Amino acid sequence: MGKIKGFFRDLSLKKSIIAYISLFAFTALLLSALTSTSCNILKTRIYDSYPVPGEKYYLTSEDGERLGEGTYIYKQEKAISEKDMRLICLLEFIPLAAVPVYSVLSVIMAALLFYRNKLKVPLAKLEAASEKIAYNDLDFQINYYSGDEMGRLCASFELMRRTLAENFSRMWRQVEERRQLNAAFAHDLRTPLTVLKGYDEMLLTSPDPAARDTALTMGRQISRLERYVDSMSGLSRLEDAEPAYETCRVAALGGALKENAELLCLRADKKLSFYTDAEEESLCLDKGLIFQVCDNLLSNAVRYAESRVALGVQVEDGGLLLTVSDDGEGFSGEALRKAQSPYFSGEEDRAEHFGLGLYICALLCRKHGGRLRLGNTARGAEVIAFFAPGR
Repeated sequence: MGKIKGFFRDLSLKKSIIAYISLFAFTALLLSALTSTSCNILKTRIYDSYPVPGEKYYLTSEDGERLGEGTYIYKQEKAISEKDMRLICLLEFIPLAAVPVYSVLSVIMAALLFYRNKLKVPLAKLEAASEKIAYNDLDFQINYYSGDEMGRLCASFELMRRTLAENFSRMWRQVEERRQLNAAFAHDLRTPLTVLKGYDEMLLTSPDPAARDTALTMGRQISRLERYVDSMSGLSRLEDAEPAYETCRVAALGGALKENAELLCLRADKKLSFYTDAEEESLCLDKGLIFQVCDNLLSNAVRYAESRVALGVQVEDGGLLLTVSDDGEGFSGEALRKAQSPYFSGEEDRAEHFGLGLYICALLCRKHGGRLRLGNTARGAEVIAFFAPGR
């Protein structure tokens, strides 16, 4: 019995469906024959219940022996009742209807049995595995052993899962090593920078004008290095931070973001356009994280805008959608591809900016379960930040 089960388990899907259909087709043919025979027997019994009136005559040979079964000679047959006549018609119809009915039922049963024995279990395992992979859960195994196509598919899926788990583990190790290296680099730079800053201050008091000019130039570069070290330290802290969710009214949050945007635009002598569709909605969000993203996006928009900046706060797909746009030149093709990478900047003068603003925004959006999308409109650049609500 085990060998038979193993044979059908390893049988290919094509051969299996042919085997199931053939088996049930034969069963349908057998049932059709049995039904037809049973109906004929019942019809014969009904006819036999009405004896033929009259006397029976036989043909005889010269020796007086009966030939054949004889025949009745009568004047009028006995009428069959209406009820039995309807039953006879039904018995004649049933064999004709049984063939298509049994055929359809055989196909349905073959398909159901094929699905239950060959597809149901592996499809359920693959569906559960897909859901877990979608949520970055790779701590599971796909155990389905069969020599058919579904068994090979499950084996390939399990190989993919193991490969993904290994790649993710390697990637996280590399990310952690990079973070530790950046933190160590930033920490180790502080001491020589402090020493250089002290010598620079000494040179600034020198009576030699050339020495003082050199000290001023060196001081500007030291200040730039200090800001760079601070940005690396801040980035490391942001990567370790987790959102602190709290329930808040979107309308109130939008109003606070609008006030902050008005101050930034006022300082830069730019006009602000604000729009929102939030009324009474409440979402579970990290307000501090959203303010940090909005500040970064508005700072970029104000810097590149010619005269106008737009801020939109909306509720979409159950989360918060933040849209910041300006009427500047827009993103270049390279910026659209690389602006969310760390330390990328489209500006030649990077004394004040190290290309971390959009990278930090993208990082914080991902931590909040959302995303950051860059684009250009007919009037300039546009950045859309989405924040998924906390649970």
